[in-house]
Amino acid sequence: MNAKRRRDDTSDLVLLPLGGTGEIGMNCYCYGVGPAAARDWMMVDLGVKFGDERDPGIDVIMPDVGFITKNRKRFHGLVITHAHEDHIGAVAHLWPQLECEVHCTPFAAEILKLKLIEHGLDEDVPIIKHKPGSKFNLGPFKLEFIPVTHSIPESCALYIDSGDGTALHSGDWKIDRHPQLGHHIAEERFRQLGEKGVDALICDSTNVLREGLSPSEKDVAAGLEDIIMNAKGRVAVTTFASHVERISCAVRAARAAGREVVIVGRAMRNTIEAARKCGYLKDAGAFLDMEEFGYLPNDRVLLLCTGSQGEARAALARIAEDSHPQIALEKGDLVIFSARTIPGNEKEVGAVINNLAKQDIDVITPDEAMVHSSGHPRQGELKLMYEWVKPKVLVPMHGEPRHLRAHINFARANGIAEAVMLEDLKIVRLKPGAAGIIDEAPGGRLHLDGKLIVDGEDGPARIRRKLSFAGCVFASLLIDEKGELENLEVTTEGVPLGLSGELSDIAGDAFLAMPRARRKDDATVAEAIRNALRRACDQAWGKKPICKVTVFRY
Repeated sequence: MNAKRRRDDTSDLVLLPLGGTGEIGMNCYCYGVGPAAARDWMMVDLGVKFGDERDPGIDVIMPDVGFITKNRKRFHGLVITHAHEDHIGAVAHLWPQLECEVHCTPFAAEILKLKLIEHGLDEDVPIIKHKPGSKFNLGPFKLEFIPVTHSIPESCALYIDSGDGTALHSGDWKIDRHPQLGHHIAEERFRQLGEKGVDALICDSTNVLREGLSPSEKDVAAGLEDIIMNAKGRVAVTTFASHVERISCAVRAARAAGREVVIVGRAMRNTIEAARKCGYLKDAGAFLDMEEFGYLPNDRVLLLCTGSQGEARAALARIAEDSHPQIALEKGDLVIFSARTIPGNEKEVGAVINNLAKQDIDVITPDEAMVHSSGHPRQGELKLMYEWVKPKVLVPMHGEPRHLRAHINFARANGIAEAVMLEDLKIVRLKPGAAGIIDEAPGGRLHLDGKLIVDGEDGPARIRRKLSFAGCVFASLLIDEKGELENLEVTTEGVPLGLSGELSDIAGDAFLAMPRARRKDDATVAEAIRNALRRACDQAWGKKPICKVTVFRY
C-alpha cells in the first residue's frame, strides 16, 4: 500500500516541446507520464520550418528527436493532428530514427504516403488511420481526435487522458461556422470535456494579437466569386497547395464564371489527388493540364498555382519571370494571392508581385479584398474555447515568444488562473500540483542540407554565414628541408581586390618573422600566418575573413 502511494506521488503528466514554442513552424510536442526515471512517451506532430538567409543553403529545419530515440523502449508512437508541412514535414526524414507507429486521419495518411514514397519508406512506416472523432490508445495514453475547422481537411485537436491527468492539445484551429468543405468544429464535444474537467489546454497562439473573430471561408468564397466573375482576361489564383477548401472555393467560382481550371504545380496536383481519394472535391469536375492552357480563350481560363509565398522554384515565380515553359500571362490578366504572406517571406513575395507588375499584370492581395482568411484563432475564438473547455492550466504553443507571452496575458485576463510560458526543450509538469517547468531535455535543431541531415548549430550553415559576411582567404606554403620558404600562394574569395594583392607579402613577412625553431611545426606556422592575414584584413577593411592555411614540406 505504501509502495503504491509513493509511486502515485512521483507520477507526473509532462509536456516537452522539441519545436513549436518560440517559432511558428517545426511543431513537435512530446507528452510523458510516470516517474521521471521511467516515463512513457508519445509524440504529437513532427514538422519542419523553412530556412532563410540566416541559414545559407538550408531549405528545411527540423527538431532534434534524439531525446526520444534514447527513450525508445518507452516511446509508444507519433500522432499527427493534420497534414500541414509544419506538422508532418519531418516524418519522412526522421522516422528512421524513431521507427514507430504513425497515427493520423485518412487525408493526412494520403499526404504522408506521397512523402514516404519519395524517401523509399512507403513499405516501412506503419500508418494507422483514424477518422476525426475516433478514440484510440497509445501505451498508457487514451486519445481522441476531436474535429476542428482549419485550412486543411480533417484537422483535429487531440484529447489526452494519461491516467495521471488530462490535456487538450488544440492543434491548429479556428471557429468557422460556415465551412465550405469538411466537418464543423465539434463544439458540443469540447463542452462535454469542459464539464468533465480538463487539466491543461495546450493551445495555438498564432493570431492571439488580433481582436475579434476570424472571417469564415464562406466570406472568402464570396469574395473570390465576385472578383473572378468580373475579370476580363485570364485569372490565376495562388494559395497554399494544401488548402483544399480554398481550392474548392476557387473552382466553384471558376465554374460559375464559365472558366476551365488548369492546375500548375506538382504539390497542388498531389493534394488534389489525395483529397479525391478521401472523398473531397467530388463536384469539382475535371481539371486540365498545362499543355491545354494555350488553347483556351483568355476569359475562359483560371489557373490554380503554387507559389503564394514567393518560392523561387514554384510555378508563380517562374510565370512572373516569364520563364515558365508552358504558362505565360500578359497585360490585362489578373493574379489573386489567396494567402497571407508568412513572416519572413515578404521579400520573396514582393519580388514576385513586382515581376508581375513589370508585365502589366494586375494583382489582388488579402490587403485589398476578402480573398483569404487565416486558419488560426483570434482573441474572440480563444475566449470561446476557454469557456467551452474550462482548463485549469493554459500552455501556449505555435507562436513566437511575443505570441506566447500575449497569449498568457490574454488567458489570465479571461479567467484562467495558471498559465505557463514554455520554450523548446523545457519540460513542464501539467499534473499533479501546480504547473511549472521542472527540467530540461537535451536537443536542438537539425538542418536538411541537400540530401543530408546535419547539426543545426555546428553544421555547415554556421561557416556559410561567416563566408557570406566576410569571404575567405586561402594560403598555401611550401617549405624546404632547411625550413626556408620555397613558395607561397594566397587566393581570396569575397575579399576586395585591392586588398588581395597585399596579402601574399603579409603572409611572407609573417613567416620570415618566425624563429627557425617554430617553423618546424606545421600547426604553429599555419596559426601564425592565419593570425597575420586576419589582422591585416581587419586593419585595412574592418572585417576578419575565414582564413585557411595549408603547409607543405619536401
